Amino acid sequence: MAAGPVSDIDLFDDGVIANPYEEYRKLRDLGAAVWLPRHGVWCIPRYADVKRVLSDYRTFTTSKGVAIDPAVNEATSGPGRANSLTSDPPLHDEIRKVTGAPLTPRALTAIKDQIEATARELVEDICRRGEVDGMADVAHVLPLTIVSEMVGLPEEGRKSMLRWAAATFNAMGPMNELGATALPQIRELHQFCINDAVPGKLKADGWADRIYQAAARGEIPVQQCPGMMREYIGPSLDTTIFATGHLLRLLGENPDQWRLLQDDRSLLPGAINEALRIESPIRLFSRYVRAEAVFEDIAIPAGERLLVLYASANRDDRKWHDPERFDITRKNTDHVAFGFGVHTCAGMHLAKLEITSLMNAMLDRIERFEVGQPVISRNNTLRGYDRLPMTIYPIARHAA
Repeated sequence: MAAGPVSDIDLFDDGVIANPYEEYRKLRDLGAAVWLPRHGVWCIPRYADVKRVLSDYRTFTTSKGVAIDPAVNEATSGPGRANSLTSDPPLHDEIRKVTGAPLTPRALTAIKDQIEATARELVEDICRRGEVDGMADVAHVLPLTIVSEMVGLPEEGRKSMLRWAAATFNAMGPMNELGATALPQIRELHQFCINDAVPGKLKADGWADRIYQAAARGEIPVQQCPGMMREYIGPSLDTTIFATGHLLRLLGENPDQWRLLQDDRSLLPGAINEALRIESPIRLFSRYVRAEAVFEDIAIPAGERLLVLYASANRDDRKWHDPERFDITRKNTDHVAFGFGVHTCAGMHLAKLEITSLMNAMLDRIERFEVGQPVISRNNTLRGYDRLPMTIYPIARHAA
């Protein structure tokens, strides 16, 4: 077996965070698995290998955490601390049955009208204003008004959800400046989940409250509830917000694709998937190797850690034709932006419902829109924008 290629690329350098795609290409060209000595981990950059890892939780487990730092993994996995991301079956299935219940397509029909009405109000607002921030004024609105209400945290928790979510994803990378700065906020989040996100302080029958209802029915141990609570606080906002921002930028920069949507709204699911493929909100997660695994002729021994590069896989030209091009007619339902296998994102149906509702409302009211240069968000795990200038041009019959 070959020792395997080595790269000194730092995937968490500010320059790489801002523009990672050339570095991903270099890693894919080096091999199926590449050793990153800066972080003491292997990375898996190619589509077929990423999908293999994500589909085999027995060999590549999340039950020892999905971060790089051992202390973070210790704090977020194991009995009483795990959620569905940092656990494998059967515990994963027990947790997912509870936290995923309000996120199924059937369950989401109960809030579909509310989401669509909020999207219409949002679009009326940006049409009146003309010049807006595509992040604060558009991408943030549905998750912050709908999801935070549905989760039903106490007011302090609702105000802190975005901050805690960003810290959670920063802590999944190395203990660089971003990771180290996140740790006090992670401790604050843990204390909130233990002391404040509890029955009596949670909105009655909200998603968070239902976790404790499940414990009262004996479906899960009560000590598991705080860890599960993080599932609604961490990933429920940022990923949808960033996915929305990417779609807005891509459609703003590619007006021909916006015109295709105007002519045929059946292309909307493909447009959402294409934005997720070409600009994956989650760049990477890690896995722990339980048993020796071979990628081509590279043997990775048990006990090692892998970085699974979702965003690189989604631009792999071994899988996708002309992968750098944004094409909403592409057959792209097999991207891995939401993961794959048992750990596929539980919130993907909610995210798609929110984005679909926003896009339909925009198509009803907006002739075209332009976007300026986005401000990249600095985050170890996520890719998205802090700001995105937008200029809105409403349909003429509404322009007065």
